[in-house]
Amino acid sequence: MNTLLDNHKIVVTPFREEVLEIFNKYGNAIPLSVVEKELKKYNRITLYRTIKLFLKKGIIHEITISGEDSNYAICLDKCDNDSHNHQHIHFKCTSCGIISCVNTDKFPQINLPNYKIDQIEIQATGLCNLCNI
Repeated sequence: MNTLLDNHKIVVTPFREEVLEIFNKYGNAIPLSVVEKELKKYNRITLYRTIKLFLKKGIIHEITISGEDSNYAICLDKCDNDSHNHQHIHFKCTSCGIISCVNTDKFPQINLPNYKIDQIEIQATGLCNLCNI
């Protein structure tokens, strides 16, 4: 945990480590309510500032699916202060409700003449690999 925070030039605190451990524990996207429930003791403002810092520094990324609360997941790709560089699909299982970041062999390349694309987000729904058995 310390290495990840150090690599992103974030001061290590027990609270930041605890929040990061929660994201690592789940391994998939989770809403802020799950983080709040897992924390033993916290200040809501400190939590929001920590989430905002983690987003800005490229430690976590936000997943917004229409009609849902935001979910957050650990950045598996090389993300930093300047941008999030995700080459995966955000998949929501219609059975268990879990939102996952799923890597794909061929991430679509989109070329829009006279436009500069900073980020592409692809969302899919269906049955996850555990529910599709």
